[in-house]
Amino acid sequence: MKVLLAASEAVPFVKTGGLADVIGSLPKELAKQGQDVRVMLPKYEGIPAHYTEQMERVAEFTLQMGWRQLYCGILKLVHEGIIFYFVDNEYYYRRSGCYGYGDDSERFAFFCRAVLDSLPHIDFMPDVIHCHDWQAGMIPVLYRAHFSWQPHYANIKTIMTIHNLKYQGVFSKEQFKDYFALGDEHLGGYALEMYGGASFMKGGLVYSDVITTVSPTYAEEIQTPYYGEYLDGLLRSQRHRMCGILNGIDYAEMDPMTDPHLEINYRDSHTKKQLNKVKLQERLGLPINKDVPMIALVTRLVDQKGLALVDRMIEELLRMDVQWVILGTGEHRYEQLFRWAADAFPDKVSANIMFDEGLARQIYASSDMFLMPSQFEPCGIGQLIAMRYRSVPIVRETGGLKDTVMPYDEATGEGTGFSFANYNAHDMLYTIERAVAFYHSPSDWSRILANIKRKDFSWRKSASQYAALYNQLVKPSTELVK
Repeated sequence: MKVLLAASEAVPFVKTGGLADVIGSLPKELAKQGQDVRVMLPKYEGIPAHYTEQMERVAEFTLQMGWRQLYCGILKLVHEGIIFYFVDNEYYYRRSGCYGYGDDSERFAFFCRAVLDSLPHIDFMPDVIHCHDWQAGMIPVLYRAHFSWQPHYANIKTIMTIHNLKYQGVFSKEQFKDYFALGDEHLGGYALEMYGGASFMKGGLVYSDVITTVSPTYAEEIQTPYYGEYLDGLLRSQRHRMCGILNGIDYAEMDPMTDPHLEINYRDSHTKKQLNKVKLQERLGLPINKDVPMIALVTRLVDQKGLALVDRMIEELLRMDVQWVILGTGEHRYEQLFRWAADAFPDKVSANIMFDEGLARQIYASSDMFLMPSQFEPCGIGQLIAMRYRSVPIVRETGGLKDTVMPYDEATGEGTGFSFANYNAHDMLYTIERAVAFYHSPSDWSRILANIKRKDFSWRKSASQYAALYNQLVKPSTELVK
């Protein structure tokens, strides 16, 4: 099975969010399971030099985008056994960062076109093109409109994976006509039309063969108005070709036994985890106390992550006998909230308004609990890493958080964390207080950690579901993977 993943970012080359983690780690597990899987990305300026210096230029050609005749180069790099291709055009990609430019519609229109145009030049004609988020969303549209009738392209199937429905790549219809040479029949309400313009994301949803999301619960949620971002009606109509497959994490990369960022490596040793806590307390200037509960937030500081609930309850949270460690950047008001808390309560709060991967790993390894009160969460990776490092998650029951964290039941001894259903600040406070109370009950806490130990959130199971989905597309059977 030949599979090409098309996405706008991937670890270790470039990362702005969880999409990069998925594209960096999923292909390795797919390859282990026998797939010939490759990845195509834009060649951004920010890719570290030690990778760009190893790249081999494998193709150069002229790409037709509307009326434009554009240079397109394809570079190749084998990383950890996976072939990565990089779409090169300095006008579009020789800039800092990935997104946020006024011509993003044109930049990712070029990327979508380049993915399809490049296939004969790289001598790789995939059975499946697996498109990720809005930046790759027009690939299924272009395939249907301009490529599917060509003999050597005729049998390709396309999958559209939604990592976050909130971001839809909506631009003017005139731009879509210009860049993609599409007629009005493609720009109406059932096709690409969105908010009076047109949408990359909607294009991928309508024109792909299969739609997936990054968790089963999110697949259900986005069919409702609350989570559906005005696409819930479309998604309900397409539910017969939609499924949710949980993200995983790279267990080789995320391993407290071998993680070079940790002061003391460990697996299930509570004593060694506490030693990491003491080292982190020393580093951050918090009072040294291995027995005080430490709750972590490693997150983007934005509304989606439920920080309005934290803001609403900040005084009650700071009255608790708990240490708080925050790491992340985002909206000014939340950065200022945590800076204020750290200034007012330096013995209880460490606010690190930045992102530092090494410090993040130390926080996972040192914290006793990990808070994710998200308003919505398509999958969430933080709770999976937390459990890998034996930090007990406290989450809101939404999306992948609901799928991966089983609430603790003291009557049965089952459960891997603590959760609350309603997006309500008092419910969050009560759940945190309950978690802290069980932390002080060693028998209950040991039971929770033992339950976490038995869970497997590696990519193995999820990759096998994707592999089965690819097989069903190429060799059709009766129903999709559920």
